[in-house]
Amino acid sequence: MSAARRVATERATRLAVKSSPYRAAVNPSDAPDILGPSTTRRRIRVKREGVEHDDPEDLANRLPAATIKKRAKATTSVTITETKSRSPKKSKGIAQSLTVPHPAPDRWKEVYDTIKEMRSRIPAPVDTMGCDQAQWKEQDPKNSRFATLISLMLSSQTKDEVTDAAVAKLRTAVGGSLSVDAVIAADEATISEAISKVGFWRRKTQYIKQTAQRLRHDFDSDVPKTVDELCSLPGVGPKWHFSHFKNFGIGVDVHVHRITNRLGWHQRPTKNPEETRLNLQSWLPKELHGEINHMLVGFGQIVCLPVGPKCDSCTLSSARLCPSAQTKKSTKHGSRDSVSTNSPAESESGPKIEIEVDNA
Repeated sequence: MSAARRVATERATRLAVKSSPYRAAVNPSDAPDILGPSTTRRRIRVKREGVEHDDPEDLANRLPAATIKKRAKATTSVTITETKSRSPKKSKGIAQSLTVPHPAPDRWKEVYDTIKEMRSRIPAPVDTMGCDQAQWKEQDPKNSRFATLISLMLSSQTKDEVTDAAVAKLRTAVGGSLSVDAVIAADEATISEAISKVGFWRRKTQYIKQTAQRLRHDFDSDVPKTVDELCSLPGVGPKWHFSHFKNFGIGVDVHVHRITNRLGWHQRPTKNPEETRLNLQSWLPKELHGEINHMLVGFGQIVCLPVGPKCDSCTLSSARLCPSAQTKKSTKHGSRDSVSTNSPAESESGPKIEIEVDNA
């Protein structure tokens, strides 16, 4: 017998007498008959993702206990992943009040009455071209409310004069009356051309069309009465509801937000109009909620401007009722201006602050 043949015979003998460590009745020489070719082994590994198709008894005979335990863990984790469901996202409602009311500012009534007296003598654009004026050109009550809503949607980042002109042009473009059906029937190009002077007119065109569709389908072609329903419309925020639909609450826009912070009516300066609204609503008497927006908007348009407020012509400044007031006066040399800041606390105790600005 050749050496090569003798080596092959010895290897076969050793293979035949060595038993399987997993099952005594199975020898490695018999393994191909049970497990099949290598392709079958790969198929078994693939099937681990779907263990439900395997026979448990067959698995116990073919695989070691450690492998079966790992497979059971993998199956459990997959089952948990498949059965876990996400809870639907709940929409947040608009906050109506503070948990702890904000304290009323000192001398607020005196400040309020002073601004009101000034406003009675000073006409402002909001008096004749404000968003609430759009309703008076409609006969149908539903159209009146819809016209007010459209005017409010256009007023964002836009002066009252421009908004008023855009509403008038849109009314003419859709047939003479601002109604839900007329806006739906008009194409976007017609609406865009009519409101092209307002800020963000492209986006507002889409909002107007989408809002009209929502009103027809969900609210019987009428403007909803609750703040949460109104704010569910595209492009509509709480400012518009509280400003002109006045079921409750105070409408706060940039003017009201700016002026009340300048007056020191907030213990800490508020960061946005919503914080301002909640603070004001917590202490201002309800009978004043409906008028404060109109009063302060006009005051902010004419006197308390965002840049360069006219403090010299403001009664609050001369009466030292505004802590942010600035007055200019020339020195005897005429080369410097003195800017003084009035504060009620400073008038009672402490020095007066003066800042000299070199004009040279």
